[in-house]
Amino acid sequence: MAVDSVAATTAATTSSASSSTASQAAAKASIDYDSFLKLLIAQMKNQDPTDPMDASEQIAQLATFSQVEQSIQMNSNLETLITGNALTNASSYIGKTITSADEKTTGVVASVRVYTDTMVATTTDGKEIPIVVGVRVGTASTTTTDS
Repeated sequence: MAVDSVAATTAATTSSASSSTASQAAAKASIDYDSFLKLLIAQMKNQDPTDPMDASEQIAQLATFSQVEQSIQMNSNLETLITGNALTNASSYIGKTITSADEKTTGVVASVRVYTDTMVATTTDGKEIPIVVGVRVGTASTTTTDS
């Protein structure tokens, strides 16, 4: 009974987003940051020698871009932390009884697949139950028959 890693399968429709928002933001910021540096160098090369650009304005611009870059890195780290937390939560479902939100499907959880925006439990019967609001999870019931 294993916990599948994040986006381990491509069959599910919920894993259609192939890259995280932090990665996209980091790539965009990197392009913007590079563009900013090129613009700053061009600005310095072409400035009027009799009226140069204010140094404090340059420093303020660099500080702003540095803060944006640090924020993007922090978002990426938070996404990693959230993913780890989701895997920990997923493993806690294994072996427990789960009932779908509409109460039509129930079973004992054999494995849990974690996607970027949801988790799907697979029961020992092979049924898949999305873990969403309204799902009921409890300890596995042990049925004994008296002879």
